[in-house]
Amino acid sequence: MLLSMTGYGEARFQSDALTLAIELRALNNRYLKVSVRATEPYHLLEAEFEKVIRRMVRRGTIQLHLYCDRHYAPHDFRINAVALKSYLDQLRCLHAELGLKVVPEAVLGHLLALPGVVPEPGNVPAALEDEWPVVKQVLEEALSRLQKMRQDEGRAMGQELLRLRDHIARHLGRIRQRIPAVTVAYRDRLHERVRNLLAELDVQIDQSELIKEVSIFAERSDISEEVVRLASHLDQFQEILNEPESPGRKLEFLTQEMFREANTIGSKASDVEISRDVVEIKGALEKVRELVQNVE
Repeated sequence: MLLSMTGYGEARFQSDALTLAIELRALNNRYLKVSVRATEPYHLLEAEFEKVIRRMVRRGTIQLHLYCDRHYAPHDFRINAVALKSYLDQLRCLHAELGLKVVPEAVLGHLLALPGVVPEPGNVPAALEDEWPVVKQVLEEALSRLQKMRQDEGRAMGQELLRLRDHIARHLGRIRQRIPAVTVAYRDRLHERVRNLLAELDVQIDQSELIKEVSIFAERSDISEEVVRLASHLDQFQEILNEPESPGRKLEFLTQEMFREANTIGSKASDVEISRDVVEIKGALEKVRELVQNVE
């Protein structure tokens, strides 16, 4: 089953105390890379996010965006009386020492903004530990939707790859049928060329030399092995498409091998019709290569 490396998935959770949303975007990459953008303190869970993602995704860049809004109760907000009293005592001392006319209590609003006077509500480590089961559930839901989109795209890609595979096979079949005629056509052209050159001189053609020349050409331009290997690759390509796990790396390697055989056929076969078929095959293989680079 093919899986696309691109896709999108999201999931949300809401309660009286918490609103949470996770968005996942998958992009192409030869290896798995997880990028996390999250409001504090959830960025501390990046390692846990990656563990969950790795269970379902093997290749690609996964961009995770987490949005969170905590709904605090009135009793969650506390003033640190010890810190506030310390600041006030220090101000009174300075007031007396410097003879300032400003009463320290008059700057109470500014004191509340000083570090430690009004701490953030709640306990961050405890909140993360308590909320992780909810965060994990939302992440798994988003992953499930991401996988659904990747499967749908992979199914469409698989159909297109099969169509291209059949297109290549048709042109390879034409090349296979053309192979016996290539040597005969070369022999006839060579015979005609020599006959025209020597006609005025009334010289007989040495048939053994002609046969030798044709044999050398036939050996150098023989593409039978390349055609057989390319046909075998096409059969293997279809088998790989039917594998239960997404076979992106195998398809990439096999596509490279098919390109190699097609190039060899094109360089060895001195025939216009075969060259045209090779052009069609290489054009289809280029489309195959673009597609398989997006397969997990």
